[in-house]
Order: sequence, then structure tokens, then C-alpha cells
Amino acid sequence: MLNRRTLLLGGAGATLAGCTVPTEDPKPPRLQENDWASVRAQFTLDPKDANFAAFVLAAHPAPVRAAIQRHREGLDGDTAGYLESDDRDAAVRAAAERYLGAGQGEVALTDSTTMGLSLIYSGFRLRQGQEVLTTEHDFYATHENLRMLAERTGARVTRVRLYDDPAKASADRIVAALKAGLTPRTRIVAVTWVHSGTGVRLPVRAIADMLAEANRGRDDKDRALLCVDGVHGFGALADSVTDLGCDFLASGAHKWLFGPRGTGIVYGRAWEHVAPIIPSFSDPGFRAWFGNSAPAGPGGLINTPGGYKAFEHRWAMAEAFAFQTGIGKDRVQERTIELATRLKQGLAANPRVRLITPMDPALSAGLVCCEIDGVTPFQATERLRAQRVLTSTTPYLQVYLRFGTSILISPEQVDQAVKAVAALT
Repeated sequence: MLNRRTLLLGGAGATLAGCTVPTEDPKPPRLQENDWASVRAQFTLDPKDANFAAFVLAAHPAPVRAAIQRHREGLDGDTAGYLESDDRDAAVRAAAERYLGAGQGEVALTDSTTMGLSLIYSGFRLRQGQEVLTTEHDFYATHENLRMLAERTGARVTRVRLYDDPAKASADRIVAALKAGLTPRTRIVAVTWVHSGTGVRLPVRAIADMLAEANRGRDDKDRALLCVDGVHGFGALADSVTDLGCDFLASGAHKWLFGPRGTGIVYGRAWEHVAPIIPSFSDPGFRAWFGNSAPAGPGGLINTPGGYKAFEHRWAMAEAFAFQTGIGKDRVQERTIELATRLKQGLAANPRVRLITPMDPALSAGLVCCEIDGVTPFQATERLRAQRVLTSTTPYLQVYLRFGTSILISPEQVDQAVKAVAALT
């Protein structure tokens, strides 16, 4: 049975007995180039576990833990003084912009992917008769935000099917299906970079190029804008927002980036088409209030929701970007895909396992989904956990067993997982 807890945890498994919380944070060995063991050593996860579910809600690496503690002590010691001592939000936005390859003022800070998508779709300035195009494969956060958008505005929302068998998905068909769904009234194209239900990775650049052609001759207020839920590509893949060519990208920082829990970003290069829905605590926001006017300023700044936050987590995002950049975005992507390919090949060799995720690395990333004959995904997660292989399930009506080949996994642990699955069959 799907329930709230299963959905929120991504089916990460209900058996948590034996988990411990360390009372001290031991100093990890120095992070070394080309040494994945030193990367793994930055985390306090149990080294006996092959943790293919770490991406669901990230554990923090040592630099992030240290930053959270430093900011917490500063706030606890002199809250007002620490708040006013530096513009740490600006430093985090700048770090996010560098990591994404975004321009100054293009990034808003959020608490999660869901909040980011809500900022975009709730604030969109739709004109009467304009439409939204999305897919059957998107997650609840996109579908529900678009349902609420349609309820508020009367906009028509169309869902298209991009593939029948995800393992056989093709870039050409994906692009063609979206192109066929376009109309002259399509204003929003809402897609997901890497599908959390199947592991299919969309060719976002090719979709952006197709839309650029479709937008030729359209007025700026009629252009179809590409909005991307990027959470399962962000931190796992090296693409910048320029590489992707999207207009908006929303992502939590607490999955593949292994950033602080409860943090996220929205990139936008077309913020002028989105109205802020939560007042920002920015200088432009307060100046506008004093002047009895609407705020004007960089879209990322005035669309960052105001209010007091868990600032020790928000401000530690800078260390998460630095940690990932220190390893190297290209190296992270190469490692993620290399491990995913090894895992897919091992699972596919088992005649009682049906691979759901495409074998083609151009159409997949770090998520690997499968079915096992005679074993439900929920049974599989529990039985694999007993073998110290931690997995999750897909939080959709169609449930699959799901692995995440993050930078915390070794090739030996991939082989361990393949053998553990074989033991189930």
C-alpha cells in the first residue's frame, strides 16, 4: 500500500531498527583527487551498507556538517548580530549561479523542488486562452501544481506520452511527442530532466532546440517556455543551464548534490513572466513596501521567499556547491553513469529481472529501476536491506525497485547489489 510515509521517503524501507546517530563528528580524511574512498569517508553513513538510497534525502558530507554547526553556533550565540554581520544569502546565490552557469540574479533560493515548482507555476502570468503542455510521466509535484494552475486560471493542461516501454525510450520519439502536443497557444512546457519513476533521462537540449524553432515569429508573451524539474539530474550530471537551454529549472539541493536538507534553488532566465507569490525579504522588496509599490529587481532575488528560515542549513549550501565542484562536475557525472551502467548490465544478465531504465547512458543518469519476478518492490527493499543493500521504491501507482548509483557507491558495492538481487530470485 502507498501511504504518506512511503511517498515522502520514496519507499526507502520501513525497517530502521539498528540505525544510530553519532554523538561526535569524527574528522574525516582529507578529500583527495581521484580517490572515491576519500569522498565516501566524508559521510557518516554506515560503511557496511551499500547505500543506493542515499539520494532520497541526502546525508551531509563533512564540510556541510561543519558549516551547519558553525552557523548554528553563530545564531545561538548572538542571533541578531550574526544575521546582520554578513549577506550570506548573497554568497549562497552567487555559489549557486557559478555551479549552474547562470547569470547574476537568475537564481532564487528555496526549501525544495516542490517549492521551486510552485513559485514558477503559481506565479506564471498566463493570458486568457494560453495552454500548458506536460507529460504522463511527471511526478506529483508537477502534476498537482499544474492542476492548481488550471483551477485558478482556466488554462488547459495537456499530458503527452513520451514512451510506452521506458527501457526502449528514444530521444527522437520524446522530442516528437512534445512537438506534436504543441499548439500556437502553448505557453508552458513542463517536463522532468530524469524521471524518478523509470530513470529515463530526457534530452532537454533537443527539446529546447525544438521549442526555439516553434517559437520563431511568436510574440515574447506567447513563447512556449521550457520549465524543468531538475532534481534527479542536479548534482548527478554536469550540464549547465546553458547546456540545457531551459527557461526555468527547479531542484532541491538535498538529493544528488548532498546539500543541506530543506534547501533548493530555482534558476530562471525569464523571471519577467513570473509574479512573486511570497514576499521576499530582500532590499528591493522592503524599498518597494516603503514606497507603496511593487518590487523591482533581479528575478531570482525578488522570487526568493521571505520569512525566517533554518538559516544554518541555507547558508551551508555554499559548502555543498564547493564540495561537488572540488570533486569535479564532470568526474561526478562520469562516475555516476559508469556505476549505473555496471549495475544495469549486471541486472539485465539475470533472466528473472526486467530492466526498466534505458541501457543507453544518454537516456539515463544515476537512477536504475527494475522488476523482479515473484518479488514485489516492497519485499525486495526489505530483503535487500537484510543483506545490507539499501534501495528505494518509485512513489508512483506503477511501483518499481529503484537504485541510485551516487558518488557514495563503489563498483564492488554494485556487484554486491547484483548478487543480492540474484539471491532473491
